Amino acid sequence: MEPAPRFDLFTIGHSNHSIERFTRLLRDAEITAIVDVRSQPFSRFHPWFSARRLHGELERIGIAYLPMGDALGGRPRDPALFRDGIADYQAMAKTAAFRAGIDRVVEATKGFRLCLMCAEREPVDCHRCLLVAPELAARGLRIGHILPDGSIVAHEAIEQRLLADAADGGAYRRRARAVAFGRRT
Repeated sequence: MEPAPRFDLFTIGHSNHSIERFTRLLRDAEITAIVDVRSQPFSRFHPWFSARRLHGELERIGIAYLPMGDALGGRPRDPALFRDGIADYQAMAKTAAFRAGIDRVVEATKGFRLCLMCAEREPVDCHRCLLVAPELAARGLRIGHILPDGSIVAHEAIEQRLLADAADGGAYRRRARAVAFGRRT
């Protein structure tokens, strides 16, 4: 498989991949660093994706591990960042911590071939696509989402799909409300 050099950074969901399949997807895309954007970097069902084990596995194959879930995670700790019990991505994107996290990612793209990682299989079901990627795209970065079959889809293609679903421009907000983390009250 030929890597897609036209992208400035990538995203991937670890889903239920084996660690071998996951690292193969990363190597095929020539990723040199993972930015973990999970708010809670562990997996009960797939423990090889828990931060400590994943970091060790990535280090073994020469891929750096950068935990950034505190700044770029989809589950805010601040109750003010929820609307009707659902994480409010628009409000989250305005926080100083999020903005600083975006700055760190932009800077890291200068030295690494970065891939943002979360858990969700499909980009459109994850904050990495609905919250983080639009902010990076607004900074001029071209983003490719690595799919489970190893293909890479441009963020612009996902945006077009979302916008086709909602001509009024609220597609991101509606999709985010459908998939964002909800607090139990």
